[in-house]
Amino acid sequence: MSTVLFLFRQDLRLHDQLALHTVLGLGCDYLLPVFCHRDPLEISPWGFVRTGKHRQAWLDSALAGLREQLAQRNCPLLECNGPPAAVLPELARAVGASVLVCEEIAAPEEQAEVDALRQSGLHVHTVWQSSMLAPDSLPWESGCMPDVFTQFRQLIEKQGLFAAAALSAPLTLPSWPEQAAGIPEHLLYQAPSLSSGQVQRSDLSEKPSSFPYWQPEFNGAETVALRHLANYFSSDLPHTYKRTRNGLHGISYSSKWSPWLSTGALSARQICVALNDFTSRQGANESTYWLWFELLWRDYFRFLHKKYGRRLYHASGLLPHTDISHQPAAFSLWCQGNTGEALVDAGMHELMATGYLSNRLRQVVASFLIYELGGDWRAGAAWFEAQLIDYDVYSNQGNWLYIAGRGTDPRGGRRFDVHKQTRQHDADGSYRRLWGQTATPV
Repeated sequence: MSTVLFLFRQDLRLHDQLALHTVLGLGCDYLLPVFCHRDPLEISPWGFVRTGKHRQAWLDSALAGLREQLAQRNCPLLECNGPPAAVLPELARAVGASVLVCEEIAAPEEQAEVDALRQSGLHVHTVWQSSMLAPDSLPWESGCMPDVFTQFRQLIEKQGLFAAAALSAPLTLPSWPEQAAGIPEHLLYQAPSLSSGQVQRSDLSEKPSSFPYWQPEFNGAETVALRHLANYFSSDLPHTYKRTRNGLHGISYSSKWSPWLSTGALSARQICVALNDFTSRQGANESTYWLWFELLWRDYFRFLHKKYGRRLYHASGLLPHTDISHQPAAFSLWCQGNTGEALVDAGMHELMATGYLSNRLRQVVASFLIYELGGDWRAGAAWFEAQLIDYDVYSNQGNWLYIAGRGTDPRGGRRFDVHKQTRQHDADGSYRRLWGQTATPV
């Protein structure tokens, strides 16, 4: 009788789970779903903890939701302690498995994980499933994707491409193998105590948050994600998105899908299905198009990774070798929100307090680090990785490259005038009063 390991990565859901449906298509007798926890104290090359407390808390809530969904199907989630390559070969031997299935992630570290698992002797099947559009539906040959987003978008729109229908969650799953009773204790994950860096009530901001993940309606579980999606499309917010999307603060100025998308508790195809249903009932306008447009940007960064991979992580990005500087003291002031520039500092305070920041302010603070403080864009990207609850390896790397002018943007980077941004987006000083030390209306 055959046993398959299923490794959950950035796909903590059961709906639209192409990789899991692939497992079921193999006809295995037993299934062991696994999640591997990374070291919570792992330090980035820039000297800070790689996964901050807010991001860890968000992941924990997504995993709690996944545990519940799997338990209802009598196929519990096994949580292991350590990187996949260090844990899963021994686990496979313990339960008599030789096949592992997981989603494909086209980023260097994640690909190195799969390479190491294959070198250990496991037969690893990876399944691409994180994009809205399927790679084999794109109107160009493999490796020939247009570099510039506008050309990418125009070709897709010319072909009239849409996402395929989302897959339903499986109603039943195979059970664990009997050998699971003998899994070595040292492989099993033990949740750390609160003193080890988890979020405590005193850590949470008393100020209103744009994404209060500690409240039940913003929990990280798949069921909550799907409820949020349904509620969003039951309102008139999709018809006003383009007008409000550059807001700095509030629950309703943007769709707020990104945190659930980041862990995979919500799939992009499921969003596209809901968007198409909304426009068929309520009509399309510029705002509903812009929701599609933003999902397409998300796809673009994914397919850019499939094309360029590790090159996107070089200091010079896709450019020929260029010198790049790093100013540790200035970077530290930026991280802590002590640069002296009120709007930037307010944004960095919000990020530290809540793990969330509006898209507009992400661009402003990134530009300020790179162009005003002479900082290394990679350090900024690493800080966002640590802090953001909606950290996504593709979009984070792609957007920092875009601002720094080291990716595919034909304009060679985006430098934001922080004073102009302040006048346009916080003219009355309300955001700076909320998150800054002081704020003077402009």
